[in-house]
Amino acid sequence: MIKKLNFYHSLFFFNICIILSALEYLKNESFLILCFFLILSIGISHGALDHLKGKKLLKIFKIKNIFIFYIGYIVISLFVIICWILMPKVTLTIFLFIACYHFGKEDTDFLVKKKSFLINSLFTLKGSIIIISPLLFNFQDTSDIFKLLNFDISIFEINQQFLYSILFLSFLANIVLSLKLENDFKSLIMMDFISILILNYFLSPILAFTIYFCFLHSLRHSFSLIFELSKSFKRGTIMFIKKALPLTITTVMIYMISFYYLNNLFVIDETIYKLIFIGLASLTFPHILLEHLIEKNEK
Repeated sequence: MIKKLNFYHSLFFFNICIILSALEYLKNESFLILCFFLILSIGISHGALDHLKGKKLLKIFKIKNIFIFYIGYIVISLFVIICWILMPKVTLTIFLFIACYHFGKEDTDFLVKKKSFLINSLFTLKGSIIIISPLLFNFQDTSDIFKLLNFDISIFEINQQFLYSILFLSFLANIVLSLKLENDFKSLIMMDFISILILNYFLSPILAFTIYFCFLHSLRHSFSLIFELSKSFKRGTIMFIKKALPLTITTVMIYMISFYYLNNLFVIDETIYKLIFIGLASLTFPHILLEHLIEKNEK
């Protein structure tokens, strides 16, 4: 059921991307504030059940106090933020590599269950298109975003040949992963790949990322969580919304408080970009660590 749902979701997303690419109004606008609120709502909601996974992890380690999980999660998030403030270049570089792996894995692992070093490497190359395509098609705009995050990538003199090489490796990774799938689902991976290229070729980097992050990555992970809660999609969706709402609202409130204080230090665009990407990094590190620990200890 989950495979078929994700196949139709990919097909729908692919067609939506084609439609969006034809809308001239979208091509020269960033829609930054809209992107911010979409990421705050739909985007981060796919990690709003981490507290349930935390309970599962504590149960594995025979720890009863749930506050240990919350404290650990918050400490890791704050540690990432502090590292970003003190070492922005190093932290952002590590985050980009981890993000490549995270995007590649979570967009695909419902299809590829067997894990190995090779599979994880393919996941990383697959997910690298999220980072490479905006640099390839909108280098200046993407470079400007990196500068707002205190990382001037122009000093590395990245050339298009290098970017196309990574893009080709990502394409090969998608091909290899698709060969491991049943015939009915081989096209799913390539539809995702082409959709991301379309978004980044025609739209601004932040808008392309938001559409991918909210409506492909986040929804796909949410589907998996829904079916973990119930075999019925309708019942699972209701349960997911109820269980995800408290942490989603809490996270939004923290973002809004942070926005209020940071907006006194930076212009609004810089404030939003910092909140989006530094905030996502602070949530992504503990989220991935939690997933890894559960996967490792459930074997």
